[in-house]
Amino acid sequence: MRLTMTDLCTVPPEVLSPSSSQTLEPTLGSQITLNCTVRLPFDEHCNPILSWMKDGHWLGNESSQYTLEEKTWRSDNASEKFMSSLLSVNLTSDENYGVFACLASNITATFTLQRSEAAGHVGAVLAALAVLALLLFVAVIYVKCRLNMLLWYRNHYGELELNDGKLYDAYVSYMNSSDDRKFVNFIVKPQLENRYGYKLFLDDKTILPNSEPSADLIMNVSRCRRLIVVLSNAYLEQDWCNNNFREGLWRLMELSQRPIFIVFQTQYREIVHPAINLLKQHKKAVTLLLWRTGSMTPSSDFWKELCLALPRKVSFQHAMGDPQTQLQEDKDPMLILHSSSLEHRGEPHPEGDLGLRGPIFRGPPTPRVTSSDGPTALAGGTMEEVQLSEGQRNEIDVSDLGSRNYGARTDFYCLVTEDDL
Repeated sequence: MRLTMTDLCTVPPEVLSPSSSQTLEPTLGSQITLNCTVRLPFDEHCNPILSWMKDGHWLGNESSQYTLEEKTWRSDNASEKFMSSLLSVNLTSDENYGVFACLASNITATFTLQRSEAAGHVGAVLAALAVLALLLFVAVIYVKCRLNMLLWYRNHYGELELNDGKLYDAYVSYMNSSDDRKFVNFIVKPQLENRYGYKLFLDDKTILPNSEPSADLIMNVSRCRRLIVVLSNAYLEQDWCNNNFREGLWRLMELSQRPIFIVFQTQYREIVHPAINLLKQHKKAVTLLLWRTGSMTPSSDFWKELCLALPRKVSFQHAMGDPQTQLQEDKDPMLILHSSSLEHRGEPHPEGDLGLRGPIFRGPPTPRVTSSDGPTALAGGTMEEVQLSEGQRNEIDVSDLGSRNYGARTDFYCLVTEDDL
């Protein structure tokens, strides 16, 4: 069966490009070329035409926004014919975007052009600036809140130093000079004891006479969990600081773990003492704190760093706790024979030196015995009737004595005297 010339011309062409409808996203201001290529049986009398439409309207050659180029070639065996139409589109405005259709006989191939933002370095630069700003913000937050975060973590998950036989939290060594006494007694002691609840042992004598620790020093430091040295100019004038500070530093490090040295900023800049350089070299083994102008405020970094160097404090309930540190001077009402040693003594208020803290436990009243005739006799032998007015009660609450925790102590208790036996 032979095909006539008319039959060959009615054979629909095969679209080679595009293989399917395409969606392109060129940027504004660019130029794009749309390639429409078809294949059809060869016949020199068949001359199909490739036409273009945009959004349903025919495109002519009169527009400068479009450039059309057509090509025609045959296969090697001259049995097939190929036609190609290249449409170049200059995208100068939003009106140049749309749906382009290539028509060949009754075959249509479509290209959809959508606008896309220009790819450049602006986005990358903005992203880099955003990352840099984020890192700067994190760095500022770290610098401002680092000590607060460390304190929070230490107070919640830090190691507890209880039941170790220590009676004080820190041993404070300072020079018996006017400035040092004021600094220790009116700044350090009220702040650490009244605000943070630490218990200090103060010593204004030389801790290393003849570069050797005395027996009293060894005993007192062994009762304290930390060692604080107020390293002022007057302190550095001692013989052991001028002659054997390196050896003395090793002695102190043997007596206490990571001793704390406080240096004043005004003196820190002017002091050329070799002890300062030695402490800078051993920052990993000691804690060197600088007292600045703004360190007086309770929220300054100085107190936060000092609290980080001191043991973790634990808050106990009123009727519970470690008897080693809960009562002032380690005195328990059950262990004291005479009430005079536990009479009420006012202590500085946390907000200043004018107020008073709550009362300390008083001892029980003098024991009373009852004679056969009925009147009350005092322990000393003097007879006196004692009547308690309505509503008056004993000064010591003994209701919780059975629940006291005395297992925390390491020494022995003697609840009765030889006279009682």
